[in-house]
Amino acid sequence: MRSWFSGLGKTVAPVVISGVLVAACQTVQTTQGGAVGVDRKQSMMVSAADVDKAAAANYQQVLGESKKKGALNADVAQTERVRGIARRLIPQVAVFREDALKWNWEVNVIESDELNAWCMPGGKIAFYSGIIEKLKLTDDEIAAIMGHEMAHALREHARERASKAMAAGIGVQVVGAVAGLGDIGTQLTSVLADITFVKPNSRLHETESDRIGIELAARAGYDPRAAVGLWKKMSENGGGQPPQWLSTHPSHETRIKDIEKYAARVMPLYEKARGKS
Repeated sequence: MRSWFSGLGKTVAPVVISGVLVAACQTVQTTQGGAVGVDRKQSMMVSAADVDKAAAANYQQVLGESKKKGALNADVAQTERVRGIARRLIPQVAVFREDALKWNWEVNVIESDELNAWCMPGGKIAFYSGIIEKLKLTDDEIAAIMGHEMAHALREHARERASKAMAAGIGVQVVGAVAGLGDIGTQLTSVLADITFVKPNSRLHETESDRIGIELAARAGYDPRAAVGLWKKMSENGGGQPPQWLSTHPSHETRIKDIEKYAARVMPLYEKARGKS
């Protein structure tokens, strides 16, 4: 499954970022490890505020385009179903980062045959009707997908990827009319547009999001084992996939084994949550 980084294609225009970049690389701890133990520190050169601003603007653009086509939240019952699952998942983000509770979370459903869902930085979630209907998703499976996409936002993977691109000097010139550094805002916009709307996530980012997403779902009272069946469905609907060493994503077989392992680890959290309900 593609996340919002690759799911939007080239239809979204870049958003000019107005903030000032962090001059030097900073090592940050975006999230706590949780029961799944995702505690890798990350190197950032890009401001979180800039990334969030760009994401919010792009989200509104996507919603605006979908609304014009009559494709935004067209099925009231389906939209409420997805939002209801989100309402249970969002409180669980505090385990990984308390500040995310204050994000302006938003959830919408877009009518499309595409098998896709994504969560932009700052908690902007979209589900495509195609992934729900074609895969005949249960609530547990929707929670698995949503938790995975939310994890990308919690871990600030978009910001990390932009920072790596900058560090490698990909398309970035140090200019900046406002900061006195050159046109860095324009150049950074181009880099962010490329990595967020075109290129897929790395194996590491996908694995981190799988594990965190499973825990979010379990804590919300959704069966974490549903993620196993989900990815089997994705494998069956994905057609021929290249060998793992040729892909930026984990192979389905490797992914399923990892999900099975971490689903078992968070089962006590699921059972505890179910006991409260």
